[in-house]
Parts: sequence; structure tokens; C-alpha cells
Amino acid sequence: MAKLRDILCSKMTRAKLLVLTGAVTALALLGSVALSQTKAAVPKFEVDPGWPKPLPEGWITGRLGSVCVDSHDHVIVTNRRDITEEEQETSKQAPSVLLFDLAGNLAGSWDGDWDKVPGVIHGCYADRDNNIWLTGNGDGIIQKYTHDGKLLLQIGKRGVFDTSDGTSKGKSLNSSQTQFFNPAAVVVDPQNGDVYVADGYGNRRVAVFDRNGKFLRQWGRQATKEETERGAPAVFSQVVHCITMSNAELIYVCDRQGDRVQVFDKMGNFQKNIWIRTGTQTLPDPRGTAWWIGFSRDQEQKFMYVMNGRNEQVHTLDHASGKILSTFGRPGHQLGNFTHGHPGCRFQRQHLYCRDRLGPTDTKVQARRRSVAGKKKKAALRRPNFFKGGAPGGSRTPDLRIRSPLLYPIELRARPTDLINL
Repeated sequence: MAKLRDILCSKMTRAKLLVLTGAVTALALLGSVALSQTKAAVPKFEVDPGWPKPLPEGWITGRLGSVCVDSHDHVIVTNRRDITEEEQETSKQAPSVLLFDLAGNLAGSWDGDWDKVPGVIHGCYADRDNNIWLTGNGDGIIQKYTHDGKLLLQIGKRGVFDTSDGTSKGKSLNSSQTQFFNPAAVVVDPQNGDVYVADGYGNRRVAVFDRNGKFLRQWGRQATKEETERGAPAVFSQVVHCITMSNAELIYVCDRQGDRVQVFDKMGNFQKNIWIRTGTQTLPDPRGTAWWIGFSRDQEQKFMYVMNGRNEQVHTLDHASGKILSTFGRPGHQLGNFTHGHPGCRFQRQHLYCRDRLGPTDTKVQARRRSVAGKKKKAALRRPNFFKGGAPGGSRTPDLRIRSPLLYPIELRARPTDLINL
């Protein structure tokens, strides 16, 4: 009887082991599938050089300051109008603001008078009413224009700075309620019209104004080296380089030389750091990694995108964890490369638009396309086929297009199977 009991126990043990082994195998397979699906959701890109179309005869741009996108899917590119003397002999300055449609045609342009727009145009932003906001990192103002270039609002006096003597050579005061010191970027709250300014290159603050330009509040100051190293809240190592707002109504701010994105609520209460530690071993990082940020277009904004100007790359991050999931770009002057990737990209209706500030005589056009099953597609030199409303290819499953104006805009493309609601 004892022997029979031992045999039965032995068989039961083996059965349990088999069940356990099967369960572990199933879990491993499920985990592998889930991991595979997660990886598949992250877009991968290769060069696709089909966009945009040439500028009008004789037009030439200088360095480009920034890019933004309005609700009509116009890609808005700001031009610093600093072409060389040699270029002036054979060409003419393109206007300060250029608008392209989805097919790459020049849809509009305005303000060819350099004395009207902020000095050294840096950032642009299109609000929910399609007004265009401009900043300049060589001036003390921000401006709001209609879509066709009529000035609606200016905060600050042109050529006056928030400094000890009011000049760009003075000591930063970081406190004015009417002036800035080389502001870098702006974002507008779609709910109430409040204006958040990354101020910027001279100051070390976020300044907030109402829709009429009345000062409301501010936060931020110069960080010490020790504060930069430990990621102290609401202090900035050097340039406060970008600012945006998430669907959760949180404010994301680039602490460029601090190699991080600082996240705040709308009142300036610190929430967390998102580190981009691909730069120097110690901080501050002289060039910095956090140059621009944006989000995927799904409601949860699952993915976060960062232009890393130090490494000349765009990172795709898991928004919740801040983990870098994928990267594209590299330093260089060829297709697919970046040279001074600056306030990088903007999203609109499943499109990502990036720009790359080259020297005043450099121009290039490039585009990127998703790789399929590990194999690169042939680079088809053709222009995208869009129907009304912006979806390409008629009734076919639409591509997710990512366009990047360098001295011309460039396009990057992904299929929806790569990324849900980019």
C-alpha cells in the first residue's frame, strides 16, 4: 500500500510540474507577445525625400527659427531673413513667415519687414483660433498675429529687455511684468487663453499672462550647479528652451542644459522630472539635450517626443515612465541627418513637423518612411497624395506623416500599425 501511495504521489507531482511548466510557458509566450506588440507600436522611420515643393522664383530663406502647425494643417515656418551678401546678389529674402499646405505648396507668407517681427525669431505657436504667436531670442517681446499677418497683441516694447539697464547687455532681473529677456517659446491654454512664456535665453523663468497681456504669475530662477545635478524643482540651469501643455493640462518645460524636462501644473507647482541623460556625465551640459517636446495625438498621449540637439536626434519616449523607446536621426548634412535640431517638431492631425537650423547658406530636403518587417522600402521620389481633410491615399488606410522643415520642411512617415493615434 505504501509503495502504491508513493507511485501515485510521484505521478501527481509530475502532473503538477507539467501544469506549472505549461503555465509558465504560456505566461512567457503572452509576455513575449505583449512585448512584441509594445515594440511594434513604436514607430521606426527611414528617409522619404518627397516634400515640399520649391519656393517661388528667386526666394531664399536664411536660418529658420521654428515651426508650428495650425488647425487647417498649414505648416508655419519662421525665417530669420539673414541670408549672406553673396545670396543677396542673386536672390531675395523670403518673408518672415511661410505657410505650406499638406502637399508642400506655399499657401501663404507675410511680414517681409524685418523691423516688425521679434528680433531673431525663435519660437512660433498657433492657438485654437489659428492666431500665430512669435518669440525672438534677440528681443524683449512676444507677438500675436492673425493668420494673414495682422498684429493683434504685443507684450513688451521692441528692443527693451528685462535687465538692469534695459539693454541686452544688462544683468537679468527675471521679474518684469511687461518685458522679457530673449524669450524662447510660448504656449496658449486652449481653455482660457492664458499665455505661458519660456523666458528663456536671458531670464530663467516661466511667465504667465492672460489673453489680453496682463501679467498673472511666474516661476523659476537660475539654478546652482548642485541644484542642476540633483534636479531641484523650478530652477533652470541655463536656457529655458521650450514649453508645451499636455491634455492633462500640465506644463512641460525644457531645462536644456539641465538635460531634463520639468513638469508643472498651471500654477507652477512642480510635478516631476523627465531626464534625457544622453549628454555629458556631469551637469550642466554645455549644449544640453532637452530642446523641444511634443506628444502623440491619442487622448492619453502615450508617447512623448524630444528633440535632442546635443545628439542631433529625435527620441520617442514612453510618456508615463520617461523611458526612451526609439530614436531617429544623427549628426550630419545628408538626408536623415540633423545639424542643430533646435525647437524641433510640431504635431497636428497625425503629422509631426520638425525643423533643423542649418547655416544661412545650407538647404536640404529630406523625408522619412517607416521600415516594414526589418526591411527598408525603396525611397519613392514622389509627393504625397492627399484628399480634402488631410488623409493621404483616398480611401486606403492613411499613412501617419511626419514632416520636418529644415531650410525646407522634410517629411517622415509611419503606418498606423506602427503607432496608434500618433
